[in-house]
Amino acid sequence: MKIIVCGCGKIGVTLLSALVAEGHDLVALDDNPAVIAEVTNIHDVIGVCGNGADCETLEDAGVRDADLFIAVTSSDELNMLACFLARRMGADHTIARIRNPEYNDASLDFMKRELELSMAINPELLAARELFDILRLPSAAKIETFSGKTFEMVELILREDSPLDGLSLRDLREKYRATVLICTVQRGDEVFIPLGDFVLKSGDRIGITASPAEIGKFMRQVGLLTKKARSVMLLGGSRTAFYLAKMLSAAGAEVKIIERKPDVAQELAASLPGVSVVLGDGAQQELLLEEGLRDTDAFVTLTGMDEENILLSIYASSQNVPKVITKISRDELAAMADKLGLDSSISPRRIIADVLVQYARALENSRDSQVETLYKLMDGRAEALEFRVKQPVEGLTATPLHVLGKKLKPNILIAGIIRGRKTIVPGGEDVILPEDRVIVLASGHRLADLSDILAPK
Repeated sequence: MKIIVCGCGKIGVTLLSALVAEGHDLVALDDNPAVIAEVTNIHDVIGVCGNGADCETLEDAGVRDADLFIAVTSSDELNMLACFLARRMGADHTIARIRNPEYNDASLDFMKRELELSMAINPELLAARELFDILRLPSAAKIETFSGKTFEMVELILREDSPLDGLSLRDLREKYRATVLICTVQRGDEVFIPLGDFVLKSGDRIGITASPAEIGKFMRQVGLLTKKARSVMLLGGSRTAFYLAKMLSAAGAEVKIIERKPDVAQELAASLPGVSVVLGDGAQQELLLEEGLRDTDAFVTLTGMDEENILLSIYASSQNVPKVITKISRDELAAMADKLGLDSSISPRRIIADVLVQYARALENSRDSQVETLYKLMDGRAEALEFRVKQPVEGLTATPLHVLGKKLKPNILIAGIIRGRKTIVPGGEDVILPEDRVIVLASGHRLADLSDILAPK
């Protein structure tokens, strides 16, 4: 597909990288010549320098035959205008980044309809939702949700004293009666989609899929379930902090935000009446201790500097804060943080990249199924995809999974089936039916359609 990305800041460059890797034809559009020069030097894209809300610039970028136009500049209004013009000039689909909290759900729905936007994306809001899910289940390193949160995938780190250390998956199923599936294991730099004889070891990062109730039951059985965070300290008064504080406060949690800029702190205090806002430099350890760091259930670093977030997360861990989550934008620093023992981190850029890669795959596919959800797992080495089955597929639907399993490509696993409101952790006799939603785990494959899981005949 031909895709134009308007705005080559941090989010834009991340999108370009992810979509180039998917094999699409990319045009990068930005009004800064130096940025365009750098982007075209690093990535296999065409660069166009100019204003995304200028018709001549859009014409130069080839908007008339664009399958998808994505506007992710720093201005919400420019993004909306650029998408409106692109749609009028011939782009098939348009997506705008709209971040301002003042645009509530009702006004967003109105703008999407009137501007004919295919999607409005808000990286900070999506990051806040992911953070909220993790704080709901603090023993998890990461939580991904499918099909309206009726099915989840939870990533856990197996500690030295874990009761799962040394257990094969077959023995685990016999010992613990919760209906869950361990579908991915990351051990060092390797990622496995394990079979029944796979033996777990301490230090493994494992992915578990099931309904939220079954995951909770399993984690209680293995002694991993911890109560959801009731007191949370947020470092940095970013938009993500605003959205997260609002969610936590509405859920009854005690929230404290530490922000060094007086104007930002004042605005947060006025916008979040149930939240404690402290004006001060969170990099000062004395301030964190004075504000009760050692007594808080969770500490989340949300400043604009990855290095500061990592260092202060390490300090919070040293003070035995039960749950520490770090916002990290740069992939190379995320890998470093993991080696330093910070197993819970989020990246708004990566979240948005996953959403738009999913959307692009859904657009290019109009066959028997459609990608509904896509997540990159285990540091990007595996994918979890949710497909909606639109019609019967010969050799795939209505075929027992113990038969279908012999036809699958290597490193593919059917991890879940959602049928109406029923969630199924699949066994050998289960089948896939039309209108099902199917969760597939894949490593080393690019899947755009459910039939892509089948090995060539």
